[in-house]
Amino acid sequence: EYGMDPVITLYKYDEPVSLLEQHGGWRNRAMIDEFVEFARVCFSEYKDYVNKWMTFNEINIIMPMDGQKTERNQRNLIYLHNQLVAAARATIVAHEIDPNLKVGCMLCTNMAYPLTPDPLDAMERYRKFQDFFCYSADTQMRGYYPPFAKRIWEEYGVTPEITKQDKEDLMNGKSDFIGFSYYSSGIVTTHKVDDDNHTGGNILGTVKNPYLKANAWGWQIDPVGFRHMMHLINDRYNAPMFDVENGIGLIEKEGEDGICHDPARIEYHREHIKEMKKAVEEGVNLFGYTTWGCIDLVSAGTGQMDKKYGFIYVDMDDEGNGDLHRSRKDSFYWYKKVIASNGEDLD
Repeated sequence: EYGMDPVITLYKYDEPVSLLEQHGGWRNRAMIDEFVEFARVCFSEYKDYVNKWMTFNEINIIMPMDGQKTERNQRNLIYLHNQLVAAARATIVAHEIDPNLKVGCMLCTNMAYPLTPDPLDAMERYRKFQDFFCYSADTQMRGYYPPFAKRIWEEYGVTPEITKQDKEDLMNGKSDFIGFSYYSSGIVTTHKVDDDNHTGGNILGTVKNPYLKANAWGWQIDPVGFRHMMHLINDRYNAPMFDVENGIGLIEKEGEDGICHDPARIEYHREHIKEMKKAVEEGVNLFGYTTWGCIDLVSAGTGQMDKKYGFIYVDMDDEGNGDLHRSRKDSFYWYKKVIASNGEDLD
């Protein structure tokens, strides 16, 4: 009725408690069949209304990055393998139900720069991109684990159970498009850095970048990094791309007029959309952009309500003060105008 083209995510860090109790979660390959049947129902019921789906939100978020042979890290790599197989099999099912259905993957990005010209810093930067992003993205977009996966398995002392059927499913269930999230950028180095030169970041802390501003939690605001990351993804996979999450956590309050005036949020999105437009003009195959998020909500990273993310203000703070009433921020009206103009009117 409103001309919306929905893109539905099947899984975002949760599953029914009953399946957790029955199977023990994603360590059990039985979860693959459970997920595929769930996906089958969704595809069958809504195929006439939804033609674009995503399997797992930020599937790489559990990827270990500290190099430690801990039980948790080993377990997470097993979880991740089972989810990658489940996503591939669900994609195969979607294409069987309707060849016109498009099923994408979705990953968290980690735009980073080397701190120094030291070749070891450059190598460390590339290795983190491989491990955190490409390990999962290559498997879903190319249909097989990348060669460096062997190094990762050896580093963490684990070998996922990869059956012949798994390999066939990964190849036959490649994603039709690649979704991603982008919030900020960081710096990597092999050199020792003073503690006061560190700052917060999305998932992990990072070294401060003197060329960038940051929010109250230390997330470094980097619109150019957004364009940089889009080029990295576009060049590697040559597939349709969808920016699923782009946003910033800010401390915001309603003014005496009852309106939350949030120029910093408008500025953040304005500059990122400008860089997105440049990326498209430079050849990036991007078909969609959505923000995180529409409405203020509990931050997944810090568990806070003081950390506001939306275009709609929610009256609640970290201490539970507030009546939960909602009101439209200045950014609500600004973004409405941006959408109506397809990103052309950013004033």
